[in-house]
Amino acid sequence: MRIVFMGTPDFSVSCLESLLNANHNVCAVFSQPDKPVGRKQILTPPPVKAFALEHNIPVFQPLSLRDESVKQKIEEFKADVIVVVAYGKILPPDMLNMCRFGCINVHASILPEYRGAAPIQWAILDGKKETGVTIMKMNEGIDTGDIILIEKTPITQNETSEELFNRLAKMGGTALIKALEKIENNTATYQKQPDGDFGYAKMITKELSPIDWSKSAESIHNKIRGLQTWPCALTTVNGKNIKIHKSELCDTDAKGKKYGEVVKSGNELIVFCGDGKCIRILEVQLEGKKRMSIKDFLLGNKIEVGAILGD
Repeated sequence: MRIVFMGTPDFSVSCLESLLNANHNVCAVFSQPDKPVGRKQILTPPPVKAFALEHNIPVFQPLSLRDESVKQKIEEFKADVIVVVAYGKILPPDMLNMCRFGCINVHASILPEYRGAAPIQWAILDGKKETGVTIMKMNEGIDTGDIILIEKTPITQNETSEELFNRLAKMGGTALIKALEKIENNTATYQKQPDGDFGYAKMITKELSPIDWSKSAESIHNKIRGLQTWPCALTTVNGKNIKIHKSELCDTDAKGKKYGEVVKSGNELIVFCGDGKCIRILEVQLEGKKRMSIKDFLLGNKIEVGAILGD
């Protein structure tokens, strides 16, 4: 099939790569504009653009899809379908039916749950045990189009959003190829999503980072997993900010402690939580420093038993 591909972050790259491996003709890639990255604010192309250029695919980065010249350009490609994967822009209504098979989207949740910008993170933050990818035909709503295919997968207890992101990206590429085959062979079914409010996976912000140690151990563990790698769960230790990248639930007996209190330190760091249970912190990052294991961190940063995190 002739395909116009629209995507921006790493998640999109797996789908674009799958299209090429399946010998589809990706005639153009649309991606968000380059952005300054890092402390030196170096102008950097998005991952999809970099991948596309490596494979000699024309790349376009319009500021708006509503520009008539953009629409004319897409029409010139005479594509069979537009594939959209985490592009980051809303397609204008007249673009949805510009191609023979319309616009197909890969979304990282089991729709209709977790429509919106951050479905992977919110599934973990909410403690879900299962997620997946949905392939749908786009309409004018936000992630409300007819469902063509759903692939499901369990979320393991310690899986971080980064790890789940990588798994779902690969799943999305595989599911996309299956869906396109059905579409091309006229065997695809289009299941209308139910009406109603099924929650919206809003953008992740730094305001979500601070850990409230009065919450349950599981809730705090989910926050640490869900906000990794950005913006990361955050607490204070000896007056310094520290990001927590990884943790695990543990069965340490620690009755009568204060929430946020360190109950074990030395080769490990175990913290008491608001429901009377504990979590073990595994990987941390001191403000302005590199990410490291808790064992390495404690070699140069002593934390006494009885210290209260978050004070």
